[in-house]
Amino acid sequence: MTEYVVTRWYRAPELLLCCDNYGTSIDVWSVGCIFAEILGRKPIFPGTECLSQLKLIIDVLGSQQEADLQFIDNPKARRYIKSLPYSRGTHLSHLYPQADPLAIDLLQRMLVFDPSKRITVTEALLHPYMSGLYDPRCNPPAQVPIDLDIDENMREEMIREMMWAEMLHYHPEAAPANA
Repeated sequence: MTEYVVTRWYRAPELLLCCDNYGTSIDVWSVGCIFAEILGRKPIFPGTECLSQLKLIIDVLGSQQEADLQFIDNPKARRYIKSLPYSRGTHLSHLYPQADPLAIDLLQRMLVFDPSKRITVTEALLHPYMSGLYDPRCNPPAQVPIDLDIDENMREEMIREMMWAEMLHYHPEAAPANA
């Protein structure tokens, strides 16, 4: 677990605040940032460093209630968030006036400060805005957790060889002719 999981502009608050526990909600946040960038043709939170990134997030989402800060397990980080000037936030429909109201609704659910209140991946896929793109009958969510069982100490060369072997399994035509 590290805060260096993703490019700063797409990093979820729980990563910026050095929280010890995080889950798939960080991916929902990142996709929300990319979705906002598609809607507005520019990054929504182009911070220059970690603290400016958090300030930009609060400027858009608004100051958070105490209940929405409970996930922050780092006391120094919680104090920092509380020390920021009060912000009413900016409604996303003002930032993206041309966007479909359903797109705004989905974006609002993806960019929620408290990760426990953020929309899940499955809920996002089932959101009405996605209705033309996702059919749960064709692409059902996994019924069991996926275990990649990767040895953390494996060398890069070995990982590359395993990936190549996997690709050749599905695409044998990619093998060199002289092999």
